[in-house]
Amino acid sequence: MGSIHAGVQKRSWKTRLEAKEKRIAQMKDITRDNIIPTNRIVEALENLITPGDRVVLEGNNQKQAAFLSEALSQTNPKKLYDLHMIISSISRPEHLDLFELGIAKKIDFSYAGPQSLRMAQMLEDGKLTMGEIHTYVELYGRLFIDLIPSIALVAADKADSAGNLYTGANTEETPTLVEAAAFRDGIVIAQVNELTDELPRVDIPGSWIDYVVVADKPYQLEPLFTRDPRHITDIQVLQAMMMIRGIYERHEVQSLNHGIGYNTAAIELLLPTYGESLGLKGKICKHWALNPHPTLIPAIESGWVESVHCFGGEVGMEKYVESRRDVFFTGRDGSLRSNRTLCQLAGQYAVDLFVGSTLQIDRMGNSSTVTSGRLAGFGGAPNMGHDPGGRRHSTPAWLNMMTHDDPLARGRKLVVQVAETFQTGNKPVFVESLDALDVKNDTGLATTPIMIYGEDVTHVVTEEGIAYLYKATSIEERKRAIEAIAGVTPIGLKHDVKRSDKLRKEGLIALPEDLGIRRTDAKRSLLAAKNVADLVDWSEGLYEPPMKFRSW
Repeated sequence: MGSIHAGVQKRSWKTRLEAKEKRIAQMKDITRDNIIPTNRIVEALENLITPGDRVVLEGNNQKQAAFLSEALSQTNPKKLYDLHMIISSISRPEHLDLFELGIAKKIDFSYAGPQSLRMAQMLEDGKLTMGEIHTYVELYGRLFIDLIPSIALVAADKADSAGNLYTGANTEETPTLVEAAAFRDGIVIAQVNELTDELPRVDIPGSWIDYVVVADKPYQLEPLFTRDPRHITDIQVLQAMMMIRGIYERHEVQSLNHGIGYNTAAIELLLPTYGESLGLKGKICKHWALNPHPTLIPAIESGWVESVHCFGGEVGMEKYVESRRDVFFTGRDGSLRSNRTLCQLAGQYAVDLFVGSTLQIDRMGNSSTVTSGRLAGFGGAPNMGHDPGGRRHSTPAWLNMMTHDDPLARGRKLVVQVAETFQTGNKPVFVESLDALDVKNDTGLATTPIMIYGEDVTHVVTEEGIAYLYKATSIEERKRAIEAIAGVTPIGLKHDVKRSDKLRKEGLIALPEDLGIRRTDAKRSLLAAKNVADLVDWSEGLYEPPMKFRSW
């Protein structure tokens, strides 16, 4: 009998490994070990990367592999071109310089806040090709499926001679990016602040790392989640009071995620004062998925917070975190162990509530931060700002979202959108049609870039009141509830007073007075800390704010 393989041409099953070995062989004139000399990094990148490669670059919304991104932008476009860049957050000018110079051609990303205007213009000018706008977890997931990188460029605090990495408080997305490349025969290059004989702990093993280079300066770290209490307004205090009373207390919210913003900072600073007056300590806000916000310090010190898992660190909070081990996830060395991928998953599946802000909301409650001429992306909001169908564990808040007694009924995550009815420049937040629809048409995106879909939103909060959308029994009722709390925006002007009174009686909307809140009581004097100096005092001097937040 003939072989079943007769006529089948013999093939190599190690083509990726062979390609990697060939690239590494080209490095013998630059380095004989795994350490790339700092002044030869550009030359090294030209040897290790080939045209058309998929290159994943660490550039999340806080931690930036800035030395490597700058070096990549200095490579010769005649040697390196048509790269497919994968960057979770397009935050630095050179990220887009790569496309202006012709080094890169295609981009897949999650967020482009600081570069959103330039990004939109370059797309319109045909300077780059768009892959997709992702959520963080979605992008990380695709690194293991159909966006497997050939090269990973990451950042760490320290490395030893074996290439073991210590990432300290800002582990963030580094392990995920490294793993996707290291276990598919990609090349991993890590910039570090220093080489040392002994590491405080090993966060990523050296066997995953191909090359280490000492950067000419420490990697960039943005204090993204720090908010100065001085800038919290009386309106934001009012919204925070409504949320504590009308959402957190009412639904017994014990686990939650707070996004970036003064709205949520106000809530954190009201827990030890207003929350205390309501007798809510130990009943709400015990478990958190968020960065170590300085505005959370008073609540921690007052005994409200039991645990905090973090996406990343926060500049100046290192000593405080180390001294509060019972609350934070820390290593043997005492420093924070953050993880952007795992915290996103925790925020998606393990918390009762997500609070987010946005730039535009339509009549159905759909929202987006993608507006005309601004391609901001989403970050992690859609991961945490939706009801995950795979959830099976129950909590009081989750069960409280059930609106019928069907034997197969399930709970829901609370997804809250909080916004003032008008944003800076007197632009209405509540609009008839989202700009995202025009952006879709102008850029050729396959779908409209919605950040959080209205069907997932359970509550909308403005300075006017709360809309309990999860109670709506029809699309029309949902629209009317949003109109009732949309103020004098184009949407709000459609509301009818008699109809709104009916919605109040039925519990679909609540004004401050319905919650026992007097608008005149909503003052900054309720905040547990009025400025950054107060936060330092609360921390017993352990919080060391960046200079730009020091006003004393």
